[in-house]
Amino acid sequence: MATDEGTTMTATKTNLSPTARVAFGAIGLVQVAFAFLAFWDLSHRDDDEVRGPKPAWVPVILVNWIGPAAYFLFGIRR
Repeated sequence: MATDEGTTMTATKTNLSPTARVAFGAIGLVQVAFAFLAFWDLSHRDDDEVRGPKPAWVPVILVNWIGPAAYFLFGIRR
């Protein structure tokens, strides 16, 4: 897909400043870490400590930011 200038849309990603690249990289790492912690917690909890079947939470956790947050807020019995 080309833009008006004749460049591809992926080429505009290279126009980010180094600070923006580091910021986006850090945000990405935090997102991956959040999902990893949710998967780790899910795998180490007993079935009776999790609301609903544990396999049902796997695709939920894969949804960026919302999935791990939903698991920690609503998936764990307190």
